[in-house]
This record gives sequence, C-alpha cells and structure tokens, in this order.
Amino acid sequence: MAHDADFRRELGQQLRVDSIRTSAAAGSGHPTSSMSAADLMAVLIDGHLRLDYTNPDNPANDHLIFSKGHASPLYYSVLKAVSAIDDEELLTFRKLGSRLEGHPTPRIPPTDVATGSLGQGLPIGVGVAMAGRSLDKLPYRVWVLCGDSEMAEGSMWEAFQHAGWEGLDNLTAIIDVNRLGQTRETMLGWDLDGYVRRIEAFGWKAIAVDGHDVEAIEAAYAEAEATKGQPVAIVAKTMKGRGVKAVENELGKHGKPLDDPEGAIAELGGERSLSVDVAQPEPGTPHVFETPGGELPSYALGDEVATRKAYGETIAALANLRGDVVALDGEVSNSTHSEDFREAHPDRYFEMFIAEQQLVAAGVGMQVRGWTPYVSTFAAFLSRAYDFVRMAAISRAKFVLSGSHAGVSIGEDGPSQMALEDIASIRAIHGSTVLQPSDAQQTAKLVAALADQDGISFIRTLRAKTPVRTAPDEDVRIGGSRIAHEGDDVAIIATGITLDEAVKAAERLADGGVKARVLDAYSIKPIDAEAVRAAARDCGAIVTVEDHAPEGGLGDAVLEALAAGDEQAHVVKLAVREIPGSGTPEELLHGAKIDADAIADAAQKLVATPA
Repeated sequence: MAHDADFRRELGQQLRVDSIRTSAAAGSGHPTSSMSAADLMAVLIDGHLRLDYTNPDNPANDHLIFSKGHASPLYYSVLKAVSAIDDEELLTFRKLGSRLEGHPTPRIPPTDVATGSLGQGLPIGVGVAMAGRSLDKLPYRVWVLCGDSEMAEGSMWEAFQHAGWEGLDNLTAIIDVNRLGQTRETMLGWDLDGYVRRIEAFGWKAIAVDGHDVEAIEAAYAEAEATKGQPVAIVAKTMKGRGVKAVENELGKHGKPLDDPEGAIAELGGERSLSVDVAQPEPGTPHVFETPGGELPSYALGDEVATRKAYGETIAALANLRGDVVALDGEVSNSTHSEDFREAHPDRYFEMFIAEQQLVAAGVGMQVRGWTPYVSTFAAFLSRAYDFVRMAAISRAKFVLSGSHAGVSIGEDGPSQMALEDIASIRAIHGSTVLQPSDAQQTAKLVAALADQDGISFIRTLRAKTPVRTAPDEDVRIGGSRIAHEGDDVAIIATGITLDEAVKAAERLADGGVKARVLDAYSIKPIDAEAVRAAARDCGAIVTVEDHAPEGGLGDAVLEALAAGDEQAHVVKLAVREIPGSGTPEELLHGAKIDADAIADAAQKLVATPA
C-alpha cells in the first residue's frame, strides 16, 4: 500500500544517501546523476510500479528500465529499498565479481537489459511494450527512466516516433531534466516546454512537473496510468546533486564520488532504513499463438532460388511449428522476403520502418519476454544499429539478424548498398554466430537451427538466385561445412555467392589436371575448424574467397582455425579490396577479383609454387 508524501520524501532522501554511500565505497560512480532522479523513483516504487521482486520472471511484472544507466547507484539503492539486495551487497558496487556493475546488466535481476550506452533504454522499452500489447497480451506497464543528455541521441527520437505511431499507452518515459551534462549544460537546459513540444509532436502526451515535488509526481504518474491511446512522458525538472550544497546544480561534478560523503549524508539527514513493499501485479498468463504444424521448406537439387527467398519461406513455416517466433523488418520486406512471414502471420509481424536502431532495439525488447525475434533488413544498414547489437550481447540477448543484399554481387545499386564489413563486425560480437548459406536448402536448415541458438546470430542472405547443391537429407548444422568439389591439390574455401564461382574454378582447374577441393564454409562463426585443417593437411595450399572486405571475414576465420591447430598451409585471401562502383554482378565480381577467373588463377599459382 502506498505511503504518504512525507514517507516518500524520506524515501527519496534515503535513495540519495545510499547513492552517495555506494559510490563512496566504490571510489567511483555517478551519485549526482542519481540524486536528481531519487524523488521520481521514490514515488514510482511506492504505489505505481507493480513488480514482484521475489519472482522476477513473473510474466505479469511491470518493467523498469534505466535508460540513463550511469545512474546505477540510484538503481541499486532502489533494489535495496525493495529488499532485492541487502546493504552489504550495495557496498560491493563496481567491485570485481559483484553483480552491481558500473552500469546495470541482467546479472542482477530483475534487470531486463544492459544500459549505459545512452539512447538505448527507451527504444528497447518500446520493444517490451510492443510485446506486452501484441504478443503477451498482458497489461504490464513499461517505465523507462531517461536522462536529458541522451535526448540528443537520434535513437531516442526513433523511439518516440514509433511508440507514438503504435499508440503504446503501456509505456511511460520519465525524463530527468537536471540540465547538466558531463561537460556543459544540455541543449535545452530547463526548457521543459521545449521538451514537451517535441515529444507531443510525436504523438505522446507530455506532462511537465517539478521532479522534487512528490505530490506533483504522484499526480503525473496517475495521469499517465489513466491515459489511453498514446504513450506518456513525464518531463521532470530536477537538480543534479539535489540536497547537497557542494554539488547541487554544479558543473564539473559528473561521474565522481562526493569529496565529503560523510558530510553530504549528514546534510541529507543521515542514513535511513526504510523499505517498500512494491505492489504485486495482477496474475496473468502470456498469450500463446496457435501452431498448426507442417514442415520446413525443402528444395530439389538444381533449383535456382535466392537464399533471401528461402529465408522468408522458412521463417513463415517455422512460425507454424513454434509459437515463440516473431519477425521484424525495416520496411524492405519485399526484398528480404520477410513479407512471406507477414502474409502468413500478420499478428506476429512488426513493421519498424527505416529506423534500424529502433528495429534492432525492438527485437532486444521482445526477447526480454522470451519471444524469438527474426530481425531483417539489408546487411549494410545493420551497421547503423551496431551499438545496439554490441550492447545486446552484454544483455545476454538472444535473437536473429538477417542481412540481405550483401557484397558486390548485388550489382547496379552501388557501394552504399553493399555490405562489405558485416561479417567482420558481427564476428567481433561476443558469443555471436555468423552464417552465410550458399543455397536455399542450407538456408532453410540454418534458419530453423538459429531459433535455438543462444546469443546474437547473423545470417547473410543473397540477392541473386543460386543453384541448390545441398541434398534435402544432407546434414547442415551450425559449425558445419560441406565439400562441394573433391580434390587434394589445392583447397578453395568459399561462402555464399562465391561458392558457385569456386566450383566453376575447380571445374576449369580439373580440365588442366589440377584437382581442387571446394569447401563450402556456410558457417563462418563457428567455422568448421576440422574441415579447414583437413584441407590444409590434405592439400597444403588454400585459397579463401569472399564477397567481403579482406579484414575480419572468412579468410581471417580460416587463418584463426589454422593458428589454433598444428596444420600449416600457404593461404591466399581473395576479397573485395577496393571500393566498388555500379555494374552487373558479373562485372563487379570480376573487377573485385573474386570470380571464377581470379580463383582459378590464384589456385593455379599456388599449385605451381614449390613447397
């Protein structure tokens, strides 16, 4: 049961004191950024948040996301106030091995996602709210504490726009307008009207309040909860370092423990031991989608099918087998072929438009609630959302990214559309999986396997049709490969569009008496290290060929596999080494020296080179 205003004022002071104490114990942290939002959190946890802290996995729980993740001292002080942690653990903040890291992560329940890279919490909150309304179909509310400095991030405005368009009335953003950033005043300072006008322009209701007046905060939260048809932003004027004269509303105090924590605590009235019994959510069971069953698509040997088409057909079929599968796209669904999913399962498809940060963030938010998102756009455009992918790994998130139209093989569209760095970038993500099937059969099997793969998965699909070389009953798996052409004079390791070029090269080499093994490395991370080492052992020389930059892609994956073993081989990497232009796919593959001519030439030279 909620307490009176005096209790809430005292609770706010306790949250400030504990933010100072935990930062002092760590010798670092952001206590002043925490102190500004203390009253906002005090009122929220005492009467509005509905979250069973003893059962963080309760599907009916509200969600509280600290988009301003540097205010972690406040977050952990809240956890202490609700008895989720004790005072002893509070004082382990930022210590090696502590769950209370410098910025919140899911290591400490009920934290949904890692935050700290600003501009991410609100977009992810949009995804959680979308899951609540359209997937779980439960009445939980998503509360997101935002800082005013991160209001300069474009991703925040992608979130405001999409949430307003969706009419997410189960989402409330709390904007802590304390005016001071790390080095100077923010763009708008305390211009609350400026924030309100901007936010309302995106279809939200915006309520300006004094962020230290607990009665005004109470009224604003109540209004937010009563608002239907649109999300609500509480725009709260606050003071950084509130309550301690030495730091209150002072520049240069960001990201530092207080110089005199004991004096500051005394100034705030000393330590307190208040606790809050947070309201329990109404019991609720998540919605379950019907699964009529069926089979995954299968393709006949010799069929000409684009892997992007096989991707769309497979996720549509997979959703008939698994009720947890959902799909999101960045308004290119007729190119990525996620439109196949949209037509089959419109209630589980989400159009995110040309806003790739919000696209990926929504996927992160949905997987918070146990859904399995397949997120698709052109591979080149995923680079806009790379920081969201990076942070998703810290969040221990699980979802699938599908990037189509990769490499010079897309042809006339030119280099702005040609992902040539995507494999390298996603390979660098901790715990990631990176796949590039060369035919539709492989695509179907790998897309289905990714539904059970932990971490961030990336599947690179092709614009052009390729012949099906993989038999329906052939074993295709994450971490696998297949031999597309037998030989032991030289090995050619290829992936995706270059597989066909490699096979053509091997056939030409055979006419000249050179037996080339072609290894289809459809799994790039994890790579089939044993197959790579066998190629080195049996053939002694390797050509790698990829429609990708030479750095960080297939060639480097092969070299890493060899470096981890005892086998040695002369390795030549063929890759796109110059910025391409427009042209036909054939012209561009030839110009990049990754076509059959270049492969055969490189292999021939290796065979002719004395060991």
